[in-house]
Amino acid sequence: MKKLLASVLVCVCVFFMTACSTPMKSSTKRQNNLNSTFTAKMNVSLEKLNAEGTITRFGDGKWEAEFESPNTLSGVKLVFEENTVKASYKGLDFSVPKSAIPVKAMLLNLIEAVDTSAHETELTGEEKEGLFCMEGSLEGGEYSLSLDSNGNIHTFEMPNNLLKIAFSEVSASGAPISTAVSETTACTTETTAETTTTTTC
Repeated sequence: MKKLLASVLVCVCVFFMTACSTPMKSSTKRQNNLNSTFTAKMNVSLEKLNAEGTITRFGDGKWEAEFESPNTLSGVKLVFEENTVKASYKGLDFSVPKSAIPVKAMLLNLIEAVDTSAHETELTGEEKEGLFCMEGSLEGGEYSLSLDSNGNIHTFEMPNNLLKIAFSEVSASGAPISTAVSETTACTTETTAETTTTTTC
């Protein structure tokens, strides 16, 4: 009985020592610079596919990606706008080619992750090796979105989908995107006794 009690005490002590030695993740906050237009070179690694190109964010849900490689995607441009995806090649519109369908699906995940984060006043994440890393979950799976020291997009990963997109040469406008508010000017029409109509705006 004493041996059993001693064994239990040893196990409890080992458990607490292990728990104390494991560092706790500390989250930090950072100013949000994602709500801006930017253009960047991208290197997409998706399972056995490696593709390179340029991606541009114009606003919420408005993106454009143009590929330089591989040969099956070279010159193909994908335009994301108003929940639709259009493809073109050298100015000619056509349906999204079969070779671009997997990349299109992964870019939609990227767009959702970035646009959702862009709505936040501050970003919450963890500092790792000079990068600010945020984690989240989409319908397509869990993701990790990393920003560099300037707040520019650096990498987007979805390990369960074997996806990694690395960004370089990021050129951001730095100005937040605001939704244009249309102003309606009320005009009044007055008719005088001389039948002269005066319009005041």
